[in-house]
Amino acid sequence: MKEIQKIELRHLELSDFANLQESMHEAYSNWTGDFWNKGHIQKLIDVFPEGQLVILADGQIAGCALSLILDYKKYGDNHTYAQVTGNYTFSTHDSKGNVLYGIEMFIKPEFRGMRLGRRLYDARKELCESLNLEAIMFGGRIPNYHKFSKELRPSQYIKKVQQLEIHDPTLNFQLSNDFHVLKVLRNYMPDDAESKEFAVLMEWNNINYEENDDKINLPKTVVRLGLIQWQMRLYNGIGELFDQVEFFVDAVASYKSDFVLFPEFFNAPLMAEYNDLTEAQAIRKLAEYTDEIRERFSRLAITYNVNIITGSMPKLEGQTLNNVGFLCRRDGTYEQYTKLHVTPDEEKYWGLTGGNEIKVFETDCGPIGILICYDVEFPELPRILAEQGMNILFVPFLTDTQNGYSRVRYCARARAIENECYVAIAGSVGNLPKVENMDIQFAQSVVFTPCDFAFPTTGIKAEATPNTEMILVADVDMDLLWELHNNGAVRNLKDRRKDLYDVITKRSL
Repeated sequence: MKEIQKIELRHLELSDFANLQESMHEAYSNWTGDFWNKGHIQKLIDVFPEGQLVILADGQIAGCALSLILDYKKYGDNHTYAQVTGNYTFSTHDSKGNVLYGIEMFIKPEFRGMRLGRRLYDARKELCESLNLEAIMFGGRIPNYHKFSKELRPSQYIKKVQQLEIHDPTLNFQLSNDFHVLKVLRNYMPDDAESKEFAVLMEWNNINYEENDDKINLPKTVVRLGLIQWQMRLYNGIGELFDQVEFFVDAVASYKSDFVLFPEFFNAPLMAEYNDLTEAQAIRKLAEYTDEIRERFSRLAITYNVNIITGSMPKLEGQTLNNVGFLCRRDGTYEQYTKLHVTPDEEKYWGLTGGNEIKVFETDCGPIGILICYDVEFPELPRILAEQGMNILFVPFLTDTQNGYSRVRYCARARAIENECYVAIAGSVGNLPKVENMDIQFAQSVVFTPCDFAFPTTGIKAEATPNTEMILVADVDMDLLWELHNNGAVRNLKDRRKDLYDVITKRSL
């Protein structure tokens, strides 16, 4: 055994990456899948620095333990590694969650047998206790299972390991550190050939956990949505436009709504002043209002204590014109979302370009997704968001004909079923005779639900009167989604044949 002069246990730092990478490759010499890259480590340190631990022997990384905090009820006991990590984006980390979830643990081969792994586990337990979390959980590998897979089912293999009839270095180590087996996880990590893609769901209960009686700022289980079915009319400048915007925000906030959703290009009436220009020139003039519109929405979100999804508007970045909107949170923060798929007409007449980022947005009501109009007609996008924990999908849209509206409506309805989530769509109605390429609109705003016993049989929670200016207010229950995920008549997310197919992003998010 190698003689060690100094052992140090501390938090992982980005400057450790080269050292960490070398240790990982030695620890997983038979691994055929991908390894953590520098971007992964940076993101982990950004979202949860105290959960990333390394142990050093004479300055060399001998092992590490990486973890996230999860709201475990969102995932249940049949999850995959990709689900709990948000497809390796770590968007699933929730500082208000209840479980410390281990996503990595290894000891470099030359340092095994020195009880360094126990030190890492003890540090995790101390962290769990200090954060007052209910438990530590993870999907543990069974790297020797491939030697017995032809004769033993995973449950039989685990039992023999527990009875010390078979030695599995990982499972034996976890059992010796007071973790107990909950169940077998199937298709947990597709690249784990040694474990035959199985894992063991392990748990350590924090006996010192104290239930928090402070209910302030906990994620809401019933969320109230306010949808604005916006009437297109001419306005005398941005001030007059925002008189109407504030009227609607005030009205929806008076019902104690948590979200307000505006339609795509609700600010198009401001282009009337530029109707003498070409369509491409006029929309670029409209883009000059975007920064001011975002600032006004942020002030309204704070003033009326409501999260505002601002619909969409053009934004010019250098020579690139995008269709963007903003999530203006009631705490004063905001984030931008961008339409990914522009329609042929948007490209032809306006020169719009699609964006490159799809992400879940964290809010005080849980994780949400936002897609603009045409984007909802691409089922891959909501599926990616669902795998990152999205509960509500908001879709601001603009359609001129009933054909166009039907595409958005029925695709959005399907997305709610496929992804076991709520989908809210809001559009504009009326006419704009003095704005080229924006002269007519058709809309009926709707809140869609999954289709199961706990939800409306039609999958429609509420819908507005077609082609009439109005607000639509509806409550959606997050606990019903959790029940559906785990006990639904059908479970579209869990029953996917990921051994045959998968949906992935091709660029780092």
